[in-house]
Amino acid sequence: MTIVGLISDTHGLLRPEAVSALAGSDLILHAGDVEDPAILEALREIAPLHTVRGNVDRGAWADALPITETVEIEGKLLYMIHILDDLDIDPKAAGIDAVVYGHSHQPTIETHRGVCFINPGSAGRRRFRLPVTIGRLTIRAGVLEPEIIELPVAASSG
Repeated sequence: MTIVGLISDTHGLLRPEAVSALAGSDLILHAGDVEDPAILEALREIAPLHTVRGNVDRGAWADALPITETVEIEGKLLYMIHILDDLDIDPKAAGIDAVVYGHSHQPTIETHRGVCFINPGSAGRRRFRLPVTIGRLTIRAGVLEPEIIELPVAASSG
């Protein structure tokens, strides 16, 4: 069994609630809009990290991040991209098992043509009335078990 922590759209804020929720992850995927490279260092202290560049990530540190990345875990292929509308491959034809993305701040788990699409939502500053969330993807005996975890933050917290 492997536990993959999923986080996106931190926008310069790594909440302690997100750090707690990601504890115990074997691997963390950050789907972009980091805004502060210190967040990546903090996440690397929890588990190995893969990150893609979001549309607001700027500077030399961000230029070093890929736009997309494919990660293989327990024989499963996970494809990372920040903006789902920029997806320029057919995940099913490419043998992708799950697409992890961000940008909309809306936590989502959907399956299309046998491919799981997961947006962990936003773990950073609250946008509109959307919840503050992360995702978790458990891979157990070759089966993907995705979930969204709402972080216990005050409704008034930014």
